Amino acid sequence: MAALVRRALWWTLLTLTGGVTRRGRLPRGGCVVVANHSSHADTAALLAALDARHSPAIGAAADYWFASPWRRRICSRLAAGFPVRRTGGGMDDLLTRADELRAGRAVVLFPEGTRGRDGELGSFHRGALVLAEHAGVPVVPVAIAGTDRLLPKHGRLRPALVRVTVGAPLPSSATPEQARDAVAALHRRTTEEPLADSATRKRIAAVAGSRRGLLAGFLWACAEALSWPLMPELFLAIACLAVPRRALKLSLAALAGSLAGGLLALHLAATGVQLPQPLTTDRMRAEVRQELSVESAAAVRHQPWNGIPFKVYAREAGRADIAPADWLARSALSRGSRTLTVGLAFGAFGFLTHRLRRHYARCLALLCAGFTAGLALIVTGWS
Repeated sequence: MAALVRRALWWTLLTLTGGVTRRGRLPRGGCVVVANHSSHADTAALLAALDARHSPAIGAAADYWFASPWRRRICSRLAAGFPVRRTGGGMDDLLTRADELRAGRAVVLFPEGTRGRDGELGSFHRGALVLAEHAGVPVVPVAIAGTDRLLPKHGRLRPALVRVTVGAPLPSSATPEQARDAVAALHRRTTEEPLADSATRKRIAAVAGSRRGLLAGFLWACAEALSWPLMPELFLAIACLAVPRRALKLSLAALAGSLAGGLLALHLAATGVQLPQPLTTDRMRAEVRQELSVESAAAVRHQPWNGIPFKVYAREAGRADIAPADWLARSALSRGSRTLTVGLAFGAFGFLTHRLRRHYARCLALLCAGFTAGLALIVTGWS
């Protein structure tokens, strides 16, 4: 049960920071897992990826993780860690785990003894191999990729996909050099293997991830506030799913465009210029005129929730001679709450589903179909 809880905890946290994938499985019965080590996040990656039925225990440096009571509690409870001395006595610490291995548990060790830099694999100490031979269990090489980006040594946490690859078991008589070569080969294969992706997402990401994407968001929202029938939230859904890290900037660009277009629409209506407004109805305009007569510019607060396009509010506000400064302040609050919420929500969704980006085209088709159906329902409801 404790192993299941730990696996669920770390899988959830790693999913929130970019995702975690696994290839391969541990063999039945006990085994000694040897893995490369470049980040403190390696332990989380292994606990999230390895089978809970093996109830993996992680060997941790006694002089660091067990040097203070709070570190000891974190290591033992959240990471199933046990102390291994690095300055004498470490072999005895490892051999105490032999009975657990024979009972079917997995013991995870980082034979390099410390975190490496720049993805280079250091030499392996022999303790893991001695333990496996003493307990009569196989040695399983495991490669971890992505943790050096997620949480670099002496660096800060940043989003990254973590990939864990479980290799074929080695006999307990394997040498440290053989184990190192097996882990190095797995690591190289894991890092070099391209992630499955959608060609459509790549093309959209190339635009949305550049200044052209910000300009496109601004112009789309500005045009919608004047006449364009497609909401800027559709643009944000398409762009933020493709490039989640740009969600905030794209949302701010769309918000700026919406406010600029709203001011322009207000001015044009006040001077008698009538731009076409497709997919709007007389009932929408009557409702907005009623709200503006009662609440003045504050009436725009209803717009994010009632389905009436922003351009209807902007034009009717111009006809009602609403002061531009008051209109800008009120519309910034209403449009900002909706635009930023939608953009960041789609960015978060794209971030959480990073591993499924090969299905972006299908998601885009469902999104457009859902938007079309929703728009039809809104127009019908206000007809």
